[in-house]
Amino acid sequence: MSPTDRAGLIVAPQLAAFVDQSVLPGLGIDAQGYWQGVAAIFARFAPRNRALLAVRDELQAKVDAWHDANRGGPIDPAAYQAFLREIGYLVDEPAPFTIGTTKVDPEIALLAGPQLVVPVLNARFVLNAANARWGSLYDALYGTDALPGSPSAAGYDAERGAQVIARARAFLDQAVPLASGSWVGFTTGLLDLADPSQFVGHNGANLLFVHHGLHIEVVIDRDHPIGAADPAGIADVLMESALTTIVDLEDSIAAVDADDKVAAYANWLGLMRGDLSETFAKQGEMLTRTLNPDRSYAIADGREVVLPGRAVLFVRNVGHLMTTPAVLLPDGSEAPEGILDAILTATIALYDLRGLSRYRNSRTGSVYIVKPKMHGPAECAFTNDLFDAVEDLLGLDRHTIKVGVMDEERRTSANLAACIEAVRDRIVFINTGFLDRTGDEIHTAMHAGPMVPKGEMKGSGWIKAYEDRNVLIGLAAGFAGRAQIGKGMWAAPDRMADMLEQKIAHPMTGANTAWVPSPTAATLHALHYHKVDVAARRAARAAEPIPPLADLLTIPLALGRNWTPLEVARELDNNAQGILGYVVRWVDQGVGCSKVPDIDDVGLMEDRATLRISSQLLANWLAHGIATEAEVDAALRRMAAKVDAQNAGDPHYRPMAGREDESLAYRAARALVFEGAAQPNGYTEPLLHRFRHQAKAR
Repeated sequence: MSPTDRAGLIVAPQLAAFVDQSVLPGLGIDAQGYWQGVAAIFARFAPRNRALLAVRDELQAKVDAWHDANRGGPIDPAAYQAFLREIGYLVDEPAPFTIGTTKVDPEIALLAGPQLVVPVLNARFVLNAANARWGSLYDALYGTDALPGSPSAAGYDAERGAQVIARARAFLDQAVPLASGSWVGFTTGLLDLADPSQFVGHNGANLLFVHHGLHIEVVIDRDHPIGAADPAGIADVLMESALTTIVDLEDSIAAVDADDKVAAYANWLGLMRGDLSETFAKQGEMLTRTLNPDRSYAIADGREVVLPGRAVLFVRNVGHLMTTPAVLLPDGSEAPEGILDAILTATIALYDLRGLSRYRNSRTGSVYIVKPKMHGPAECAFTNDLFDAVEDLLGLDRHTIKVGVMDEERRTSANLAACIEAVRDRIVFINTGFLDRTGDEIHTAMHAGPMVPKGEMKGSGWIKAYEDRNVLIGLAAGFAGRAQIGKGMWAAPDRMADMLEQKIAHPMTGANTAWVPSPTAATLHALHYHKVDVAARRAARAAEPIPPLADLLTIPLALGRNWTPLEVARELDNNAQGILGYVVRWVDQGVGCSKVPDIDDVGLMEDRATLRISSQLLANWLAHGIATEAEVDAALRRMAAKVDAQNAGDPHYRPMAGREDESLAYRAARALVFEGAAQPNGYTEPLLHRFRHQAKAR
């Protein structure tokens, strides 16, 4: 295909056709005027984007030089902070302020509940995630390890079912207690609640309740096999689960060219028009999945209440770093991909804003864009100005486009209040992310010395300061009632018992959302938001002092530690296996997120962030002589054989062991480690894209 000229931009034909034929006509937008506006945005913002990336490189070079000059002993916190301020890495704290964001949907501003993140390129997963607003508690308990034991393989296991019913009744006793007695003994007749205001209405015989703002639907169906055997006819308990879902164009997908970008935008268009569907085979039967409709209930006075049937959708754009061959600028250079994402995802969202969709996403008339990997307030201000320009292009009121700021880079964490202030009238979200944030921690201080092993990072002092500062700075800026404060992913979808035990810590922080890896996990994580009154936790935590910046800036060094050969080998194997297990699917098959077995064969939902922490850790150990090149190469070879064995059942898998020089995936994994210290901010995208392009060319 030959490129297509659009107002001086050279646009890939498939992208130009998608915009001109699939997006703009339904919106009544003139293509010529639209592309002229798009070209003007690129002309204005592409040079500024490049300048911001140059600042990153300049700051990193100065930090490297400072650590080189001060290596060999403990870091003086005062001298370190003074240096960071001198070079502009740290900026002055803004005067106290309150964010001014308005027109935010209650799922984001007021409620507390789970959040899903889903790769946009997988339509089936996208639909599942959008529909995960409601989930069956019975199914989530029955089919996971959330309860001890497991169901028998053949048919319905009545003993397991009794376990499920008992646990669900215990939940109802906690969340919707009766005035006397227990839901265990509930049969029929008068529903006497301890708090009658919790009863909302009926859907046929079903009973709808509310607790901590989340709805619970008790399904009454005496014709159902479960309901028929239940004294009250209860066949299930439906939980309001994923209040919000992030549709991801970034870390969880492998999108390296115009074909990939068009596929991503097309699925987002299907969501915004409400007509996305996917047909697939399951257990020998062809099924078609579409978006769920809203849910209607009759309330006491005969009126109807309608509840959303779907999660409110965010869309995560890419960051400022990468460019895309889908659009070339007039000088022939690739366009910044994040600018293209901002323009097109917002344009597509006009279908929702104008009421042209089968279902509404934002009932307040907002577009929710998550912006990752921004470094400091200047980059946040750039995004704010870019969104202003996109609003002007589309004729939108100022601050219609909202922004979620991923607090996953060290310079953002250290200047979080100033970052929030830079987008104070459109911010709806801040979220911590352990993997990327730790990867940036390692890369920023690469020259300072060897880092502690990956498994010890969560015990480092800076992590607690990072998580606490995120919540407390957000609360001080007035997020309560206006915006989300979020916490990170539970990565092990098969370990729901562990999740139920541990992830309650997230709402206890006062964060009103946290990431989960599946709709089932969302339903189970919703139990935590019934146990914890997040609004009360926020009120209690708002009085706490914000941890000092010195705690956040404490580098997790392992100075003076004597490593045994076994300790080194274990750490090398652990990280090498994680890198190879993810990269082989990304490069060879274009899979950006999947359940990847770890070194102990535990399936973890991995995206690109896992590469950043693992590759940076190994690059750091190489730089400081903790491991040699030969030892790292030996670990990669050992783990290539292990990863091959773990993927033996995949007919599309191409083995790496024994063909290391030929395997693009193996070569990519090796480059991530041996070229890791030289990568911009330790990001993996440049190398992954390079090898994926080669794989697609083959």
